[in-house]
Amino acid sequence: MKDFHNSHETPTLAQCLAQAHALGMARLDAQMLLLHSLERPLHERAWLLANDTNLLSPAQLAAWNVALQRRLASEPVAYITGRKEFFGLTLAVDARVLDPRPDTETLVDWGLAVLPVSTSSATDSMPENSEPLRLLDLGTGSGAIALALQFARPDAHVWAVDVSESALVVARANAAQLKLPVKFIASDWFDRVSGVFDLIVSNPPYIADADPHLTALRHEPLQALTSGPDGLADLRRIVTGSLAHLASSGWLLLEHGFDQADTVRALLTQAGYTHVQSHNDLAGLARCSGGQKPPK
Repeated sequence: MKDFHNSHETPTLAQCLAQAHALGMARLDAQMLLLHSLERPLHERAWLLANDTNLLSPAQLAAWNVALQRRLASEPVAYITGRKEFFGLTLAVDARVLDPRPDTETLVDWGLAVLPVSTSSATDSMPENSEPLRLLDLGTGSGAIALALQFARPDAHVWAVDVSESALVVARANAAQLKLPVKFIASDWFDRVSGVFDLIVSNPPYIADADPHLTALRHEPLQALTSGPDGLADLRRIVTGSLAHLASSGWLLLEHGFDQADTVRALLTQAGYTHVQSHNDLAGLARCSGGQKPPK
């Protein structure tokens, strides 16, 4: 493969993608990085195919080489492009927050499924004087889960919590850009949260402090990844503190590691939750568990 980095020539789009493939890069990653280097929308993958003989300008080639090297150093594509699609929303992301994973959409889907029917789409199903739904996202990061819930349920009141002020800067900017009225709280889990909620969701840190897989995640904020010697410290805190903040029959739904479902279900059962169950992610692994607070 010709090295264009030190060449006066510029490659075609097809040659750039072939270069990335030869270096072992996933095709989708390469396409998104190339579109980013061309300053085109990241969804225009079909445009790349239709224009694969186009030559890059010197400036575009320079941007491509930088993006290529960053990705080869295992930096997430979302950090390089500054954007990530999640639940149909385009979020701004950077190293202050975790890169939102498609698997986390499983948690959003489950949360929406346990909520009552929207009053805006079925006014006859709810009393006229019923209170709006109250939803809480713990450890919001970029705001992905909270914003997805608010987007899907504009009739609900959504709050989002994070202990990291820098993460909240990113989340608030995403909410403003998307014009979604999520309310943000700087808090260490429930410490500064008041009131009760119909649904609490969380994708908390759940990796053990010494897990060898952390090396591959070195570009992401460590405090959003690790949670004690067994990875369960934050999950325990959330389960223990959640019942006091849930309305009668409210749900707590949690994302966790691929091998933690049995333990998390046990924690929920011990805390007094009913209908305790797990849901699979896109790979068929039990990665979300939750339960319902018993009715009064």
